Amino acid sequence: MPGELEKLKVVAYSDPEFNNKIADGEFSTLMNPEKYTYHYKIETDETQASGTSTVSPRFNKKLPENLELDFVFDRSGVINGYASSNDGIIDDIEKFKKVILDYNGDEHKPNYLVISWGTLLFKGALTEMDVEFKLFKPDGTPIRAVAKAKFQGFVEDNLRAARENNKSPDLTHYRTVKEGDTLPLMSYHIYGDSKYYLEVARVNNIVNFRKLKTGQKLFFPPLQKQS
Repeated sequence: MPGELEKLKVVAYSDPEFNNKIADGEFSTLMNPEKYTYHYKIETDETQASGTSTVSPRFNKKLPENLELDFVFDRSGVINGYASSNDGIIDDIEKFKKVILDYNGDEHKPNYLVISWGTLLFKGALTEMDVEFKLFKPDGTPIRAVAKAKFQGFVEDNLRAARENNKSPDLTHYRTVKEGDTLPLMSYHIYGDSKYYLEVARVNNIVNFRKLKTGQKLFFPPLQKQS
């Protein structure tokens, strides 16, 4: 509905391609965050240039960004729609931990997460979390807490390989077909050569490359350019 409050959402997947959503692997925040923080880090190599006595930093690569985000839990009864309960916030936190903290399957890896809210769209996995309990019932049951979580972002393996291969600057591209587009023309714009259209047709399971549909999304993989 127009004007409805959009909640920050975390969705868990068992695979880094984000194809297999985990059962009950979705969590929406009680309260949207007041802020979130992105951390970027650049790796450099301290190398000495040939014929000089000075050491200059050499750019290596940009590491995946990290995200810091706080999640609020409250069952004190002061927030509409979240009534107090005998177990306080225990069930809420266990549900939250199942989505972002639990290992998936036999891989012994944390779940792969998509975090979305407004212009925030982050793919990564939890690296660390502190839960601060702030309010309690007389018997010690927690009814308010803040989870301070840190996530490491990443890109899919094929994207990472393309980004880190100096000899192949091509990145994976997704493109939406516009009126008048042809597969050879789109291949030329992305790869600089139209001859790759057959490979693009193959990975997209396109039988008749002459009949593209306007609005159709196509995947252009990183390709090793042929001489």
